[in-house]
Amino acid sequence: MSGEAAGGSVTEVPAPPGSGGEGSGGMLPGAVLFACTMNSVRSVIAAAILRHLAAGRIYVESAGVRAGEPDPFVVAVMDEIGIDVSQHSPHTLQELHDTSFDLIVTLSPEAHHQALELTRTMAVDVEYWPTFDATVMMGQGSREQVIESYRGVRDQLFEKIRTRFGFEGGPTV
Repeated sequence: MSGEAAGGSVTEVPAPPGSGGEGSGGMLPGAVLFACTMNSVRSVIAAAILRHLAAGRIYVESAGVRAGEPDPFVVAVMDEIGIDVSQHSPHTLQELHDTSFDLIVTLSPEAHHQALELTRTMAVDVEYWPTFDATVMMGQGSREQVIESYRGVRDQLFEKIRTRFGFEGGPTV
């Protein structure tokens, strides 16, 4: 399903030098939704990274199957790379005001199931990027071990987004 079928827009962006045209193939979707289980960690990180890299060229939103609570570890690891997510307030897929996305990227099995249900009533591409739930580390180790798992999620998503959408550069930690 094309971005045009979804009622959104697709922005043509030159492929990064030396990229050989991988990633987005020179095209960026006009609107992307990142979805996970609680909209507290994975989808927040992914949306903030894409907003940062796209610099206003893409409308980016995040949501969860259920609304969680803001996560201070997310704020900390994103602050390390100069991206402020301290004002994020978790919300659900049902609370979205605009649902005209060209692409939904799901980061958890629950979110993927919900996104596939949305394709019954809207023309949208859905991609599943299985991503570790760093919150499972809570109480399983030291603060440094927990924050290291959040950094791993951040860095994995940064690389996946950079590659998928054809951006150069990486986190500056």
